[in-house]
Amino acid sequence: MKMSNESLEGDFILVGFSDKPQLEKILFVVVLISYLLTLLGNTVIILVSTLDPMLHMPMYYFLTNLSFVDLCLTTSIGPQLLWNLHGPAKTITPIGCAIQLYMSLALGSTECVLLTVMAYDRYAAVCRPLHYATVMHPRLCQSLAGVAWLSGVGNTLIQGTITLRLPFCGNRRIYHFICEVPAMIKLACVDTHANEVQLFMASLVLLLLPLSLILVSYGNIAQAVMRIRSAQAWRKALGTCGSHLLVVSLFYGTITAVYIHPNSSYSHSQGKFITLLYTVVTPTLNPLIYTLRNKDVKGAMKRLVRKDHRVRK
Repeated sequence: MKMSNESLEGDFILVGFSDKPQLEKILFVVVLISYLLTLLGNTVIILVSTLDPMLHMPMYYFLTNLSFVDLCLTTSIGPQLLWNLHGPAKTITPIGCAIQLYMSLALGSTECVLLTVMAYDRYAAVCRPLHYATVMHPRLCQSLAGVAWLSGVGNTLIQGTITLRLPFCGNRRIYHFICEVPAMIKLACVDTHANEVQLFMASLVLLLLPLSLILVSYGNIAQAVMRIRSAQAWRKALGTCGSHLLVVSLFYGTITAVYIHPNSSYSHSQGKFITLLYTVVTPTLNPLIYTLRNKDVKGAMKRLVRKDHRVRK
């Protein structure tokens, strides 16, 4: 994880949205509210899923992991982004940039695999309901969550280290609001074709492969539900899978645009707004999607509130 000596010379400048001062003021308010809602919403999901015995099921075990990933991902980006949006200083130290790159890449990669694991859990729940408890036993759940975390750590150690060892030849202006692999590669003063190929291959493994597995899982779920000619079964399947599908659409729909085509026709502004969606907005919406559409979570929250009220009396 050693950075090149040249990379340690002076702070990087995160250009971000500095060319649009009025937009910065609006974004500061939006990002601040989103960050606070992310902290509140994901913390509530973690506490409710941990404290309520009725939610000690595989689905909520994975949801707790997802909420923790979103908490960490937003925290690795949000405070620095707010600082840059609020004041004239747009700098970040080389060490701070490296930490942000490693953390955001690890957590983003982990979320890709974790959403795939959650899709398999939904497949088991809908297509093999009688054997669900046997299929999704606690040890398997822990192993699947572990694979997701190890995939994220492994990817960031490889991609992050390769990127930070590139020579930048005094280029310190990052035309983005975070230290992200595609933006850092563009700073290099050498041929980066090999790096772009490595990034593309990693994206195939950690983006398109998981997305393909998710689509296969939901294809099987759709076939299973269509065999059951019952409106109640359709509603149950939609309630079981709808929240996860919405989260997958939001996350994959934005992150693939950044990592599959890092040098595409997207302008700097478009790329920054797309990144803003999956790093700030999506982690804010995830708790709302899972609580507003999930009767179990809402019921658990009411039980905990009533229990706390009785204890205070």
